[in-house]
Amino acid sequence: MADQLTDDQISEFKEAFSLFDKDGDGCITTKELGTVMRSLGQNPTEAELQDMINEVDADGNGTIDFPEFLNLMARKMKDTDSEEELKEAFRVFDKDQNGFISAAELRHVMTNLGEKLTDEEVDEMIREADVDGDGQINYEEFVKVMMAKRTQRTVSSHRSQNEEKPNAGRKRRKRVKIRDCVFL
Repeated sequence: MADQLTDDQISEFKEAFSLFDKDGDGCITTKELGTVMRSLGQNPTEAELQDMINEVDADGNGTIDFPEFLNLMARKMKDTDSEEELKEAFRVFDKDQNGFISAAELRHVMTNLGEKLTDEEVDEMIREADVDGDGQINYEEFVKVMMAKRTQRTVSSHRSQNEEKPNAGRKRRKRVKIRDCVFL
């Protein structure tokens, strides 16, 4: 995970880490982790900090060494990138930038992606994602659909490695879902 960081990022993280490694032993306490992360532009909640600490402090000794910290930062940055990708994808669908994806906007984007959909198919896609029932998709609903896509993709790739494909060769129109049209 940390191998995805640039040399500049690693240097920046080392500098921040060193500022809080008071005795120079290569470790910071879990209490200092929040301060370090905030100095690097991250803004974790207390719950997120506790989760991060639990992830990296494998021996439970209350300290985090630099390699553990690098892995933590790489993971946190990947999550931030994913969030930016989701926001950008939502902006693509939300043509009028009003914070909602309407049926017309969805149809427009899907047509540009080469999907010719019936009104019923567009309505079904909206219904699938529309948790609050207002007939359009807000950002939170969009995120839920997209996160479900990631989970489904992970499960599907695991399944496809472990089972035969029944009905192979059988042709039928595949149900199109919003999450299948955004490439994250």
